[in-house]
Amino acid sequence: MISEKGLWSRLRLRLLFTGPTLFAFATVMIVPFVYGIYLTFTNWDGISTTSTMVGFENYAYVWKDAVFWKSFYLTLKYVFISVALVNVVAFLLAYFLSSGLKGQSFFRAGFFIPNLVGGIVLGFVWQFIFSNVLVSIGQKAGISVFGTSWLADPDKAFLALIIVTVWQYAGYMMVIYVAGLMNVPKDIMEAASIDGATAFRKLRTMILPLMVPSFIVCVFLSLQRTFMVYDLNLTLTKGGPFKSTEMVSMHVYEKAFLSRDYGVGQSEALVLFLLVAGITLLQVYFSKKLEVEA
Repeated sequence: MISEKGLWSRLRLRLLFTGPTLFAFATVMIVPFVYGIYLTFTNWDGISTTSTMVGFENYAYVWKDAVFWKSFYLTLKYVFISVALVNVVAFLLAYFLSSGLKGQSFFRAGFFIPNLVGGIVLGFVWQFIFSNVLVSIGQKAGISVFGTSWLADPDKAFLALIIVTVWQYAGYMMVIYVAGLMNVPKDIMEAASIDGATAFRKLRTMILPLMVPSFIVCVFLSLQRTFMVYDLNLTLTKGGPFKSTEMVSMHVYEKAFLSRDYGVGQSEALVLFLLVAGITLLQVYFSKKLEVEA
């Protein structure tokens, strides 16, 4: 039985180590989040020292805001395509770079490097590539698809955004898949080889089921990063041309900080948070069921 003095001693010791972290977390995450919820019920413009409570008017506006939902559906399209391509490319890279290929460590490092480049810098680099390098090559080589800048065409600009996203995140997800492949039991693979199983059959019936935990993590991270894309969207396409590539995060930012409508902007941000959280939880739930079956 611990005495009251000993209990307080343990509590003080724990607060000594966890207190600063808890304080920082509450200051940076909890307090702004709660304050943001409060702003959704006001008409604050970000400048005035006073604001008026408007109840649920901001949420009603979000429901009727066609531009917000258009950008959200565009983001869903972008997320679906990007997550699928990122994970397919990452897994294929991990599979081939875990097969004993000569110099595979060098190639792993090379494919991982794009993830170390910030989205702002990455966007400007690829903007130069799409608007100058590829256009110059296309005009000199007579390649019509590169004759004009992809960023000036709504469909091609959207495709360019996806290409850069896959290029940036595939290497990071590849590292997670490499770790998963290294944890596949060697004795099971050797037994399958002795029984005459082909490489494709081992991949389909043994490797993929055992890789479900890695797929769960990578899909989760891919969803989180693609749903919240802003820096790349800003520097590569700026939401253009004609707002054809304006993702929902950019729309929320413009509503709050450029239009000076913090109440509506914060309401849209909260709605976006709830939608993304719901989609992510569903993904984890159904993925966990596959993990049990595997």
